[in-house]
Amino acid sequence: MSLSLNTLPKIKRNSRIRVGRGIGSGKGKTSGRGVKGQKARTGHHSVKGFEGGQTPIYMRLPKKGFINTLRKKIEVINVGDLEKFIERKRIDSSLVITKESLEKAGLIKCQKSKVKLIMSKKDVLITFKVAVDCYSKKANAFRA
Repeated sequence: MSLSLNTLPKIKRNSRIRVGRGIGSGKGKTSGRGVKGQKARTGHHSVKGFEGGQTPIYMRLPKKGFINTLRKKIEVINVGDLEKFIERKRIDSSLVITKESLEKAGLIKCQKSKVKLIMSKKDVLITFKVAVDCYSKKANAFRA
């Protein structure tokens, strides 16, 4: 079936509610704005966080915390995780493990980011060398 402009299926669209068009429409007279008051007037817009003159909650509560925009993001890799990847043959342990091979294996997101090698408490059965930016004291034995 080829579609052309004259054979396109009809799409039902709801028409917008026309306010102020008589009592029978359900939105006549006051047009759904209620009776009198500031909100019934034209040009009214509510101010975000306004609580009727009461001190707003964002001013009543104390300021807390701080976000360091200059923080250096470091991706952390555990030696135990590396050992599992080597056992599954996703990383070759005979060569020096680089950031590029870690990215291909899916252990880090980007090889441009700083990577730190840490060591968990368990013993490692396989010997391998890793070339990354930082090492923990225990993981220093795996330095390339």
